[in-house]
Order: sequence, then C-alpha cells, then structure tokens
Amino acid sequence: MTGAGENWLSDGIDDSGPDCGLWVPGVDYVGAWRAALESADRLNRAFLGAGFELSEMRAVASTNEDGRGVVRVTGWPDAVERLAGFLESHPGDGAA
Repeated sequence: MTGAGENWLSDGIDDSGPDCGLWVPGVDYVGAWRAALESADRLNRAFLGAGFELSEMRAVASTNEDGRGVVRVTGWPDAVERLAGFLESHPGDGAA
C-alpha cells in the first residue's frame, strides 16, 4: 500500500538531509523497515477507512540512523487539520 508511488523501491529511504548518515554494518535496517512498513500499511488502511485519500495524507515506512523502524505521516496541511479535528473529537482512553 505504501509502495504505490512512482519511486516505490526507495519509498521511506531518506538518503539526504542532516539526519542521514552512512549505514552501519551489521545493523538490520531492512528488517526494521519491513516492520515499519507493516505498521504504515495498517495506518494507511485506517486513513482510507476514515475517508482520507492517500494522495493527501499517508504513512511512510523508514528507519533511523540506529536501525530502528520509523513511521512518518506526511500530508497536505488541510488533511492534517482534518485528522487533528477527528482525533480531538474521538479521544481515546490513553491505552497504547
């Protein structure tokens, strides 16, 4: 689901910017990325179920420099505002 774009092979692999460094040998970046991808796909299905389009907001799998899986949400400001409003009107019980 997250790999639907034109550059799906590099989706979530950030090789630019100040936080990007060389990969450390022996760190399982791919395994962490795969776990993050599963979570990102689940979140993207939830976005779709809540009426969002993945062209306006979506979760993207990535890893950090330590090899930990990371899910980033990216979106248009108006879609993020709608999501914030949705979350504010549906408070959870604080359980993770």
